[in-house]
Amino acid sequence: MSAHLITGAGSGIGTAVADRLTTRGDTLWLLARDAGRAKELEGRFPGARTIVGDLATPEKLSWALSHQELPDRLDSLLHIAGVVELGAIGELTPRTWNAQLAANLVSPAELTRLLLPQLRAARGHVVFVNSGAGLRANPQWGAYAATKHGLKALADALRAEEHDSGVRVTSVYPGRTATPMQAKVHQQEGKAYDESRWIDPASVATTILAALDLPADAEVTDLSVRPGR
Repeated sequence: MSAHLITGAGSGIGTAVADRLTTRGDTLWLLARDAGRAKELEGRFPGARTIVGDLATPEKLSWALSHQELPDRLDSLLHIAGVVELGAIGELTPRTWNAQLAANLVSPAELTRLLLPQLRAARGHVVFVNSGAGLRANPQWGAYAATKHGLKALADALRAEEHDSGVRVTSVYPGRTATPMQAKVHQQEGKAYDESRWIDPASVATTILAALDLPADAEVTDLSVRPGR
């Protein structure tokens, strides 16, 4: 039975991935930003374990995790949580930049650092759910794209560093996906939101599990997923 730690399991792609892993009987460890959210996740995914840690404050993650039970081995660490705030470079404040950098880049780096021993023990897999914005930057998307470009760099460096330990690293770059984040983006863009136009989170989950389930003699490094309709 494989063990997975997931961030962002409360909605969108994270929920879809957690559902699929639960259905096949794997063990889930779910990161929650606070105790209330942890209780919600435990109710949503019976049998899952929760760890409380706020991605908004990466400098506190080490202390938070040191006071909680952690898995001995991890077959995968799935970084799916993220935040977005659109705005022109000429208007974005340091607070907006720092909030996105903390949740989208620094916390994934810190969480990976803290859990590398468990990943090495299992010769596990780190998956970064990135974004199309991690490959190109469009107007109004500068801060978010910068965090996602940084996330790609983090994944590439980690892959090279951990190759000899048997830890695989995959970046997944979904296009627009029908999630609560996408609804927020449309609101910020002043556009009507029609979820039927975009990728179903379950389809992205399928690509993530395909990368996880690949035999150990191969590694999916980068995987782009675009809307098909």
